[in-house]
Amino acid sequence: MHRVRTTRNPLLAAAALGLLFVSSAAPAHAASKEIVELQTQVQQLTDMVQRLQSTLDTRMGVLQHLAEQTADEANQMTTAVNALEQKLSTQSDAANGKMDTVSGQVQSLNDSVDELKARIAKLDKSLQDLQAQLQNMQSPPAVAQPGGVATPAPGPAGSPAGAPPTPASTQQAPPLQETLQAGVRDFNAGRYQVAAGEFQDVVHYYPLDDQAGTAQFYLGEIAYQQQNYTDAIGFYNQVLDAFSGNAKAPAAQLHKGLALLATNKKDEGIHELRLLIQRHPQTPEARVARSKLNGMGVKITAPAH
Repeated sequence: MHRVRTTRNPLLAAAALGLLFVSSAAPAHAASKEIVELQTQVQQLTDMVQRLQSTLDTRMGVLQHLAEQTADEANQMTTAVNALEQKLSTQSDAANGKMDTVSGQVQSLNDSVDELKARIAKLDKSLQDLQAQLQNMQSPPAVAQPGGVATPAPGPAGSPAGAPPTPASTQQAPPLQETLQAGVRDFNAGRYQVAAGEFQDVVHYYPLDDQAGTAQFYLGEIAYQQQNYTDAIGFYNQVLDAFSGNAKAPAAQLHKGLALLATNKKDEGIHELRLLIQRHPQTPEARVARSKLNGMGVKITAPAH
């Protein structure tokens, strides 16, 4: 009896242990299945997130590339526009410069034509005055004879009686070079009154000689030194109109321009200085004229070629 109970107890214990094992194994198996399903879902979500991230990275790369390409194209367009604007500005400046040059040349040509007309008119008047002087010099004064009969003055030795005398027969002309040089010496010494008389003799007795132009210039210089600018301009005009090829012509035109400026005739003075630069560009007088105009802020028009 005791042995049967002893054998049954281990069996019962084994059965109980088996039931306990079965009862505990069922929840563990259920929990493991849920975990596997959760892990599968988590893995699927992870894969989806990775695919989405990859897609986003790809699209962001495309967008970045497009943005960089657009920026490069915009920079190229800006550079092209700036270059075009600079080219247009350069062409506009060049066109304006050419127009200014052409306008200046046309104005200079018109001024030259007007001045030439004025010089021709003055030269014609000078010729008329000269002819009148020659006629007066060729008409000898009557010499009173006994009995109140007036007869022409005798001609020079060797000429027939009653022949018209030469100008030298009425009054002896002084030597040209000596008279001019004496006038220059007196002018440099400040003896203006004496020098003026000597220069006037040169002009009176040798009106057609080029040295008469030099004498006219020095007469203008005497008036200029005495600030008699109106008379000075008149003498300078005589040089420029009748003796334009005289060596003193550039100085005469320079001092005429300065005299005009000194008498508040600004436009006329500037015109004369520009003409001097145009006619005698390589002379010291032209350099003085350029310096004067630059100091006044006046644009110097290039001479026409």
